[in-house]
Amino acid sequence: MIDLPVLETKAPQKIDVLFIHPGSCHAVYQDLGRDLSALEPPVLAALFATYVRNKGLTTDIIDAPVHNINAAQVADIVCQHFQPVLVVVVVYGFQPSASTQTMTAAGEICREIKNRKYALKIMMTGTHPAALPERTMLEEAIDFVSDREGPISIYQTARCLKDGLKDGIAAGIGKSVHSDISESTDEYASIPNLWYRKNDEIHRAESTALINDLDREMPIPAWDLLPMEKYRAHNWHCFENISERQPYASIYTSLGCPYKCAFCCINAPFGKPSYRMWSPETIIKQIDVLVRQYGVKNIKIADEMFVLNRQHVLSLCDLLIERGYDLNIWAYARVDTVKDEYLDKLRKAGFRWLALGIESGSNHVRDGVEKGRFGIPEIINTVRKIQDAGINVIGNYIFGLPDDSDDTMKETLALAQEANCEFANFYSAMAYPGSKLYDVALAKGLSLPDTWLAYSQHSYHCQPLPTAALSAGQVLKFRDDAFMTYYTNPGYLEYVRKKFGIEVVQHIEQMTKIQLERKIY
Repeated sequence: MIDLPVLETKAPQKIDVLFIHPGSCHAVYQDLGRDLSALEPPVLAALFATYVRNKGLTTDIIDAPVHNINAAQVADIVCQHFQPVLVVVVVYGFQPSASTQTMTAAGEICREIKNRKYALKIMMTGTHPAALPERTMLEEAIDFVSDREGPISIYQTARCLKDGLKDGIAAGIGKSVHSDISESTDEYASIPNLWYRKNDEIHRAESTALINDLDREMPIPAWDLLPMEKYRAHNWHCFENISERQPYASIYTSLGCPYKCAFCCINAPFGKPSYRMWSPETIIKQIDVLVRQYGVKNIKIADEMFVLNRQHVLSLCDLLIERGYDLNIWAYARVDTVKDEYLDKLRKAGFRWLALGIESGSNHVRDGVEKGRFGIPEIINTVRKIQDAGINVIGNYIFGLPDDSDDTMKETLALAQEANCEFANFYSAMAYPGSKLYDVALAKGLSLPDTWLAYSQHSYHCQPLPTAALSAGQVLKFRDDAFMTYYTNPGYLEYVRKKFGIEVVQHIEQMTKIQLERKIY
């Protein structure tokens, strides 16, 4: 792990694969990013580092957001303090799972590296590059894109480059931003899921199956390559102890999602709905390391859907209960996946929060985006039984879904207030690349953002999807007003005071004083 931002003067470190986590908290969250948002560890970059390291390659990670360094500073570190065979920019997102809003920062980093004329090879991988691989190759200062998960393509590309350097084949490669491989050879053609250039043309290698043996290939993230003491939990995650948001970590217990919600882009790197799990035994080893080595108590289960597979959920709970750790865990669930038999064990295992994708108060609007066959009574009943089990609920709601009108968005806000979850996320519908909404928006010629940063929910440039009845500005204004309505509601604040104390109420009051600036209204 490199020591940032202060670097000793020393000879550049030769390394096979250098991973970069791009991003800017302020650009994505505005002033909310200063203290309130989470600082998430790039767990997928850490898993990919484990994959290549287990296969004999040397590796390291630069996490730009947690060190608060800009693109030029990242490029200086890459070029002056490393001699990487391959630079991999891992573009996965946390807000929500989409990574499109991170592409602005990712692209700036790649351009800064190329501008330094060090002839370094750069690959992009992640949700957005997988959704738009050819466009990413055309628009960004990179040499490769992996249009699936990444590890297989990353390892084989680095291996190919490294072997080529040994044999002298790669001499002269990388003289320009969009350099070609040798005209007489096509050594990248056999690398699965890889987009690359040859003779000024973009080529794509054959697709291949995803990694299935997660326990063997990526057992434990390379946390030793990350500044674990710097990561910070969401403010709401620690309402039960608002002053202890660090240390913090996130883990995956599964990859992919079996559902096909129209607004979600999570399956872009998988080609189709895919769901694979680490074994509970491997997951508990990850948690053991986090607790015993790094003192982590606050943990996010980053799976798109954790509360789903009965054996998976209950087996992990049993192992956690045996350990007796005092943990503060949160995970995603669906209204129709939360079973009564789960709740007691989840609570005893340390699950303090479940996040429910409620999305809309209108059955018609939810049906339009394939979001379950449940109504308001089922939603309220699920929220209450989770709360009765001693677990807090964060409700996720979306305004501006395709069938939304002003009336249906008011129904959604009314449902949020009736549910009165301990916390609520209010989003605007975005046509994220890789989602069905993006394909529909293109087919209908709907106005889409002209900058990737405008896909960020909280950014100044935010531009959500318009509906037949509402402009993008109307949707965003409703969302922002709904946020203030919810968090200034006396009934909600009194509930929070009784459950978490006056300090958390004061924290929420400070949160509502932060006004997001918006370009479109």
